[in-house]
Amino acid sequence: MFRFASPYFLFLLALIPVAVFYKQRRRTIPVMGISAVAAVSNIRASLWLRLRRVMPVLKYMGLVLLIIAMARPQWGIRKQNIQTEGINIILAVDLSESMAALDFKQKGKIVNRLEAVKEVVRTFVDRRSGDRIGMVVFGSHAYTQVPLTRDYSTIVSVLHRLKIGAAGKSTAIGDAIGISLKRLEDIKSKSNIIILLTDGRSNSGEFEPATTAAIAVQKHVKIYTVGVGTRGRVPFLIKDTIFGDRYVYQQVDIDEDTLKDIAGKTGGLYFRAKNIEGLEKIYNTIDRLEKTEVKIITFEQYNEFYVYFLVMAFILQGLWIIFSNTRFLEIP
Repeated sequence: MFRFASPYFLFLLALIPVAVFYKQRRRTIPVMGISAVAAVSNIRASLWLRLRRVMPVLKYMGLVLLIIAMARPQWGIRKQNIQTEGINIILAVDLSESMAALDFKQKGKIVNRLEAVKEVVRTFVDRRSGDRIGMVVFGSHAYTQVPLTRDYSTIVSVLHRLKIGAAGKSTAIGDAIGISLKRLEDIKSKSNIIILLTDGRSNSGEFEPATTAAIAVQKHVKIYTVGVGTRGRVPFLIKDTIFGDRYVYQQVDIDEDTLKDIAGKTGGLYFRAKNIEGLEKIYNTIDRLEKTEVKIITFEQYNEFYVYFLVMAFILQGLWIIFSNTRFLEIP
């Protein structure tokens, strides 16, 4: 990691163009003894005349390097040590086909439920600090998408690649809770929570939601449940190879009783999100309720490099002083 320890000295660089401009206006025609005469007589003098043009470059480059040295360029490392256990959070996201319902509006554009969820969850993840977050996705089946990690950029990257139907058409809420509980066992923590988001009712999987919720109670895992979407008939985009893209309305329903029961038994809360604003408020509320103080100790170790710039500055300035007072001496 590169930095300047005293960067304010770099403002002096702005004076260099001013000095050059001022010098050009006051420039006099030099009278050189031996060099001027030799310029007419031989090729060697022509070489010295060319070198004379480099003299201002030596002078001003030396000043630039001197200023950079004063700013103290450094190269080193900066590490952060997080002194906290944090919270283990599993995001359980429904990818069943009903998540394709187009009943959300985001930035003036109609989007399906999953796209609306992605942006809100991304903001939630970005706000966390020091917590380990994992992701479980479910449809007809449930599986781990991201194990518990503090690599939030990876979580967000995977989140944006989620596709509707990737885990099957149906909804296995019980299996989703079961897989989430197994992931929470990977790393021990004083506080473990699951945020379960779904838009339907459990109609698939090996385990009943009530069974896995009871296990969560035994393991002291709190579950927040989020029912997303509106009730009744909602539009879906159908891609038809013959008739082209068209919209059809289908009946959808959310099993709120089951979601409320899961949240109530485990000490969590049930939320209902009918629009993007409601979804944002829900995750903001969970973010406030599940906070931990994070102690971050920063270690920095830098090596000084100003001496290299200083030596080069002295060399260039030295050459300029020697030549400007000998071979390229200017007589007013």
